[in-house]
Amino acid sequence: MSTNPQEGSRPSVVLVHGAWADGSGWQGVYNLLKDSYSVRIVQEPNLSLEGDVAATKMVIGQQSEPVILVGHSYGGVVITEAGNDPKVAALVYIAAFVPDQGETEETLIGTFPPGVPNAGDAILPPQDGFLLLDREKFHDSFAADVSADEAAFMADSQVPWGVEALSGTVGEAAWRSKPSWYLVATEDRMIPPSTQRSMSERAGATVEEAAGSHAIYVSRPDVVAALIEKAASEVRSAAR
Repeated sequence: MSTNPQEGSRPSVVLVHGAWADGSGWQGVYNLLKDSYSVRIVQEPNLSLEGDVAATKMVIGQQSEPVILVGHSYGGVVITEAGNDPKVAALVYIAAFVPDQGETEETLIGTFPPGVPNAGDAILPPQDGFLLLDREKFHDSFAADVSADEAAFMADSQVPWGVEALSGTVGEAAWRSKPSWYLVATEDRMIPPSTQRSMSERAGATVEEAAGSHAIYVSRPDVVAALIEKAASEVRSAAR
């Protein structure tokens, strides 16, 4: 029998990766949180939004505590839909897309301001229904603040991203009914920081900013973990 009155009362944390990546990129964040929280990482198929939401809900359903649902990049689209699950208590967006009802990631990419670095600079033309990033541009565009060797590995191991995922439409935006937090990566060359700010403001999120590339969840896991812990702490306080 537990003698710690707080044991078992901490929310669970579920981490959702974005396009061209897999769950292993969360290892640094996982290592910082695992001793205090039950942490699970979703491995999305990246074929369609519907499939990725289903994979996320499967992991959510396995948790016994309220869930802090965290999404990076395209993972923000996934958590916006999957976050409607009643077990989800809060959403945390890490340099992520935050769509509203009826929007897609493609819709939001169309709102990027002209003349600034963005994902369109590095995405190759579709091939057999999948999208990949140009390996030669991957380091500068996606992961400028990780080592050249690590960026090369990320580029060479990128997960093909389904065109159907790009065009997947959100049915109901969970941020309209649940609290959200957002980390703006101020050196992001995939999602312009100005777009991150406008999306997070529309969602009414609690916003923090940190210097980092689009891969800030890899390069600065301490900053990401700290924001997740803030969200978890507020959820716990609200439940008392």
